[in-house]
Amino acid sequence: STMRKRKTPESTHSSTDPSEGKEKLRLKQEVGLISGVSLIAGTMIGSGIFMSPEWVLHHMGSPGSSLLIWAACGLLAMFGALSYAELGTIIKESGGEYIYILRIFGSFPAFLFAYTSVILVRPAGLAAVCLSFAEYAVAPFYPGCPSPQVVIKCTAAACILLLTVINCLNVRLATSIMNIFTAAKLLALLVIAVGGVLLLAKGQTCFQNAFENTTAGIRAVGVAFYQGLWSYDGWNNLNYVTEELKKPEVTLPRAVMIAIPLVTCLYLLVNVSYLAAMTPSEMLSSGAVAVTWGYKVLGSWAWLISLSVALSTFGSSNGTFFSGGRVCYIAAREGHMPDILSMAHVRCLTPSPALLFTSAMSLIMVISGNFTSIVNFFSFIAWFFYGMTITGLLYLKIKKTELPRSYKVPIIIPIIVLIAAVYLVLAPIIDQPQIEILYIVLFIFSGVILYFPLVRFKCHPRFLQKVTLHLQLFLEVAPTATDEN
Repeated sequence: STMRKRKTPESTHSSTDPSEGKEKLRLKQEVGLISGVSLIAGTMIGSGIFMSPEWVLHHMGSPGSSLLIWAACGLLAMFGALSYAELGTIIKESGGEYIYILRIFGSFPAFLFAYTSVILVRPAGLAAVCLSFAEYAVAPFYPGCPSPQVVIKCTAAACILLLTVINCLNVRLATSIMNIFTAAKLLALLVIAVGGVLLLAKGQTCFQNAFENTTAGIRAVGVAFYQGLWSYDGWNNLNYVTEELKKPEVTLPRAVMIAIPLVTCLYLLVNVSYLAAMTPSEMLSSGAVAVTWGYKVLGSWAWLISLSVALSTFGSSNGTFFSGGRVCYIAAREGHMPDILSMAHVRCLTPSPALLFTSAMSLIMVISGNFTSIVNFFSFIAWFFYGMTITGLLYLKIKKTELPRSYKVPIIIPIIVLIAAVYLVLAPIIDQPQIEILYIVLFIFSGVILYFPLVRFKCHPRFLQKVTLHLQLFLEVAPTATDEN
């Protein structure tokens, strides 16, 4: 059958379960509608909206076309999230793309996704956001000169460790922090948006020739989309924690319909505010457009913008960490990662081993600092797997109409997302192929070397069972059960 039968926890963990015969642990359903909206919006609003507008303008060449790109990115994120919402009501399991690819296409492609995501994509993304946070957090201590790299890296590492402690202790604590920081960053964006409205009311505008000098090349539009979509990244985060949602069939679609239009409207208003305060040439010469806006509009209060960016990136990194650890946890629960990563703390009921592993990989990337080129091609990997996931949804909509689902998206919406995914994957390869893309493809398919001996044929060294048992006792964790809804 197309929908693969899930493994039972008993068969997966029987060799290392000290509490065999007892009721299995489950993660708590602590994420309600407000926390769901905060997880989506809080992860989406990171450093991107404070940094990317100048690059979108650079590639598009005119204010009017850059605003169209921002609106189109928001629409594409909305279409993608609505498509994922239907998938989330059919397959009510955490794990996002991983679990959908596993249930629809099978074990091998799902393993390749988990391998790439857990080892490379999620840790690199978290490291990048934490480094961005660190850069703004330490900047006030080094006025007029660049901050030392060792200080930035130490601050980023401290941020990752703090997030690890928070997320390992309590799901409710992590979601509460998300709610607080999301409110703070929304307030910061509202300040910028209202400042723009006041400037427009005074007659300041640069929209007289809004589409003059517009660039129409395929590559320019594709790169501008990459820049804009980086700021919208996180639209699918709620699908990673489906099992922790209260009433997922209701909460998931509602949270998407609230969060993404809210973020899109704010992004458009903030971009209008930037363009009202600065000429296109001033925006293009700005190192950080939000900070430049602060100096021009807020004057001596410009430090508030730097503080807002630091708060925003910390909140975004918390959301990235919260959902990223779940991919590792679910992949381990399905037998694609070591058993220890599929366990939860017996008292806190959080997937602490998976979170610790994600933290360790992120720390390695922060210390090495050699991940810039990988992060630059993050969108290439992401949209490759988004396209595969949307293809699975189209298959279910056409061939598996009998499957129960509480929410249905019109078929034209996933078709549009699939076309966009194909374009975003192929455009950089066809227009300007780069060697880094080959490296990424080789890394993805290097998972074949691990898949067949370790997953397909289950050739596990015996000492691993003892190591797992000792780690279980040391970390105070036990196997968990899937949510059978």
